[in-house]
Amino acid sequence: MRPLLGFWLLALLPLIISYFTSRDLLADHIISNSFDFSLFVKIAIVVVVFVAGAVALMVRFRCGRACSRLLHYMLPRKRPSEGEVVEEGTENNNNSSNNSGSNSGGGVVGGGAAAASFHKKCRIGSLTACSPSGAAEDSAVNNTDRSRDDKNSGSSNNSISVEGGPSDMALGDSNPPEIDEDLHSRQLAVYGRETMRKLVGSNVLVSGMQGLGVDIAKNLILAGVKSVTLHDEGNVELWDLSSNFVFSENDIGKNRAEASVAKLQELNNAVLVRTLTTTLTREQLSDFQAVVFTETSLEKAVEFNDYCHNHQPAIAFIKTEVRGLFGSVFCDFGPEFTVTDVDGNDPHTGIIASISNDNPALVSCVDDERLEFQDGDLVVFSEVHGMTELNDGKPRKIKNARAYSFTLEEDTTKYGTYEKGGIVTQVKQPKVLNFKPLREALRDPGDFLLSDFSKFDRPPLLHLAFQALDKFVSDVGRFPVAGSEDDAQKLVSIASDINGSLGDGRLNDVNPKLLRQFAFGARAVLNPMAAMFGGIVGQEVVKACSGKFHPLYQFFYFDSVESLPTEPLDPNDFRPINSRYDAQISVFGQKLQKKLEDAKVFVVGSGALGCEFLKNLALMGVSCGSQGKLTVTDDDVIEKSNLSRQFLFRDWNIGQAKSTVAASAAASINPCLNIEALQNRVGPETENVFHDAFWENMSVVINALDNVNARLYVDQRCLYFQKPLLESGTLGAKCNTQMVIPHLTENYGASRDPPEKQAPMCTVHSFPHNIDHCLTWARSEFEGLLEKTPAEVNAYLSNPSEYTNAMRNAGDAQARDNLERVLECLDKEKCDTFEDCITWARLKFEDYFANRVKQLIYTFPEDASTSTGAPFWSAPKRFPHPLQFSSSDIGHLQFVMAASILRAETFGIPIPDWVKNPKKLAEAVDSVIVPDFQPKKDAKIVTDEKATTLSTASIDDAAVINDLITKLERCRANLSSEFRMRPIQFEKDDDTNYHMDMIAGLANMRARNYSIPEVDKLKAKFIAGRIIPAIATSTALATGLVCLELYKVLDGGHKVEDYRNTFANLALPLFSMAEPVPPKVIKHQDMSWTVWDRWILKDNPTLRELLDWLKAKGLNAYSISCGSCLLYNSMFPRHKDRMDKRMVDLAEEVAKVEIPSYRRHLDVVVACEDDDDNDIDIPQISIYFR
Repeated sequence: MRPLLGFWLLALLPLIISYFTSRDLLADHIISNSFDFSLFVKIAIVVVVFVAGAVALMVRFRCGRACSRLLHYMLPRKRPSEGEVVEEGTENNNNSSNNSGSNSGGGVVGGGAAAASFHKKCRIGSLTACSPSGAAEDSAVNNTDRSRDDKNSGSSNNSISVEGGPSDMALGDSNPPEIDEDLHSRQLAVYGRETMRKLVGSNVLVSGMQGLGVDIAKNLILAGVKSVTLHDEGNVELWDLSSNFVFSENDIGKNRAEASVAKLQELNNAVLVRTLTTTLTREQLSDFQAVVFTETSLEKAVEFNDYCHNHQPAIAFIKTEVRGLFGSVFCDFGPEFTVTDVDGNDPHTGIIASISNDNPALVSCVDDERLEFQDGDLVVFSEVHGMTELNDGKPRKIKNARAYSFTLEEDTTKYGTYEKGGIVTQVKQPKVLNFKPLREALRDPGDFLLSDFSKFDRPPLLHLAFQALDKFVSDVGRFPVAGSEDDAQKLVSIASDINGSLGDGRLNDVNPKLLRQFAFGARAVLNPMAAMFGGIVGQEVVKACSGKFHPLYQFFYFDSVESLPTEPLDPNDFRPINSRYDAQISVFGQKLQKKLEDAKVFVVGSGALGCEFLKNLALMGVSCGSQGKLTVTDDDVIEKSNLSRQFLFRDWNIGQAKSTVAASAAASINPCLNIEALQNRVGPETENVFHDAFWENMSVVINALDNVNARLYVDQRCLYFQKPLLESGTLGAKCNTQMVIPHLTENYGASRDPPEKQAPMCTVHSFPHNIDHCLTWARSEFEGLLEKTPAEVNAYLSNPSEYTNAMRNAGDAQARDNLERVLECLDKEKCDTFEDCITWARLKFEDYFANRVKQLIYTFPEDASTSTGAPFWSAPKRFPHPLQFSSSDIGHLQFVMAASILRAETFGIPIPDWVKNPKKLAEAVDSVIVPDFQPKKDAKIVTDEKATTLSTASIDDAAVINDLITKLERCRANLSSEFRMRPIQFEKDDDTNYHMDMIAGLANMRARNYSIPEVDKLKAKFIAGRIIPAIATSTALATGLVCLELYKVLDGGHKVEDYRNTFANLALPLFSMAEPVPPKVIKHQDMSWTVWDRWILKDNPTLRELLDWLKAKGLNAYSISCGSCLLYNSMFPRHKDRMDKRMVDLAEEVAKVEIPSYRRHLDVVVACEDDDDNDIDIPQISIYFR
């Protein structure tokens, strides 16, 4: 009874406390000078009840840590009396003595008034303290004698232990922070656990809550830092609604930080989101590992940067601005910043084939995969036989790196002779960067990070322009007015003066035209620019807090003046019209704004990219006019793992349709958005939904897809209907964009990446040499055992005669294998009790990891040779060793537990609680009788790397199949007519379903067989689950870049050289922009065409009329086909009888084409030649009949 009583007492405690606190009695009496004895008694009773419950739970569950956390969260905090402040959500420090100090989150108060606050809304599964009903709580912070929670928590020189070890955690918990791996699985695939643990111990300040600041804060909150403090002293204006997705018209007049905190907090309740609305001082910066300034003057930035640069440890400082179509970033991470992982790639490896006894030694590797080593890399050797001196773990430098060899800078003449084996692995070295402070970097900026090599001279000019703008604002007290030639000329003059003072470093030309464009849009924060720079800066903060990836060193400037309208604009076009789009109008004018609002846009996909696109389009006003419409489609539903990137979704949306929720969220950003959400996959099967009229009505199509096949289909539709397609994709910290513009660029499908190299089937099944092979095999076995075989069983039981007839008709090795599996499942391996499932799992272990290996080494002993006399077990093959099962081995036992539980699920057998008790499970497993293994002398093991199946055909397959069917019929007679199995479909994102436990167990036991390093369940999930690494920052960058191109598309009139395709890698960082490739042009006589052209004939012409029409163009058609059917060929005399038949009638009669009601045309492919009998590739021909 004791634990049960403790549970109920503990469960009732929050209700008791809420009874007092809701009436404001408890806290008022605590701070009052009067004494109420009756209230004192009540409080004493509550405390006794709580302690009793907590003790009971600790005794029963040994959960002292959990109870201490509950105590921390549930007890009421002391309120501040006049002149005293305490922090909500943190413990009150007794050494607080005044209000002049700083807090852990950056909020500072004075005179008893709170200037910092945080807002929380409960996330499912969160154990953090939450404010009621999502309402913001005003809180202040206590003054302590510490300047930071942990001065080392954000320093790159200190790594946080993955297991154990102290680190910061939100709400002051000193225990190692727990990472929600379900939520952050895609991000963990990019960063790893160590980086994530550093992030959750980092406090960040973002100053300036216009569009850029809020996008940076969004990305950091999604990334899961410890806290984000929002600083802004200004109030929301109508102007801000062009770029800030959390503002609404109801927020106008409110403080920007206060208006942002509630919606930003909803993104991730594991992160403390606070506000700071008073003037920022240098000393307050000591509370943070990184600070970002988006709206700060150069003078103030230099002051803050000096403090951060000289602080011990240094505070990462970032200054960034977005001014119209221009942007800048400056980073200073301190005088000595250590980058622990420069690029985020796994260390490269190679399998050694030979090592010479030379000085220097030549190391050759197998040609299984190209080596990725570079001259100067450090490598270590392992598993080398013969030349064992290299196995000492000492890093060695290499040179002359080639595709399959390299030279080792070492004398190996006196080493042992190389025999076989060996792995060479790259050793990644940390890199120390010496940042210059802003004061010094302004005078001597060093090398700029380039993004567009066609603008190699642009960064120095923009370096000058941003300084001139700062001087203009300082002198005039405002930004230049859009369209004001006087203001533009004043800016040019200031820039010229600054340039003249640079001496030898001055520029030859300050480019007045570019500075004029800069001046006109200087006040505006455009959403696409905010999204782009929000991604870049957000990633830089992650680097600063973790040491993961190479920082931006130190200036980055960017412009997209090509996005401006091609036609000159009247200055009046830039004037504000009291609209939420005034900032955008100040850059592009009212005409383009009208085009944006009337655009008809199709967004395909509403995942990570889709959410960002919808946010951007809503803020830009796209499809917000009376003629505009935005259609978004996605057939997927929301999962928990989506929430770390797909920021329009919340916990309570899990299980709902992505497109519906995203459309609703986008409409809440801009109520004028005309949006329709569909749940259809775009493909041939939905052409009744996305029909001809649908595509013809579109202004532009934006892909937000995650697979190549869907992209190719949409590309073909856009090509066919001649619609612009804006394409993008991300992979971890990398992203790319491609503009597909009718008649100007090649289409998406014109060039494709080579297919990924697949491991041969024999390698995966018998000769693995890396963990990927083991996991591929494990996933295949999982699906075969738990999904495909049960499904085959059900197919047989549902219609035995039809199933067996199909197997007889097939009569091949595959049919034989299917029947053998079904029979085995219903006969020898049929499970009726859970003990049967344990027996099955234990015998599977023996089969997989002992017997099969014994058979393999019996067939191919360690000294076996190939037909050429070479050693059979030569690299990359690894000689295996069978496992001896032991119930004391946790890996063995976990495999049996997962396998038996899943086997029971397929048979509908209840799972007993005792299976999760290691002792009882071990007893059950040890009681299983395991037969001795007898090797087969005639066993056939596939060694051909070109083989595509493990099944081997036999001349008596038909007889074997008939025998199997007979046995199956006898077996079925013993089953009830209702018996069916329950196939299990693999689901990687549910850690409670034992799917990944079994796959990780299969893979790791196999890895032990072959002496391959094992992996944990998370790493196994990444590989076996084929998880695509993804982070919010690269997604934001990609969508920002695409929306900058959207301005060009909807304006019209831009040339191919105005457009940009981009590849970016935020890890390096690298930005590579280039003009799109134009389409291939085919010429014939005085005509020319590209892949974009489609010849159209209306009114359903006859075959003769079509041939004559082509003849008039100098083209002799000798073959016409529709689909796979030939309608006409000049070599077939009887085809001349079809000359007077109409093309649509001919297609229906000959090709049996069924034309749906929504289709208005028929496509035919015509093969032509010219008068000289040269084949001419002509465009597709469409015959319109409606």
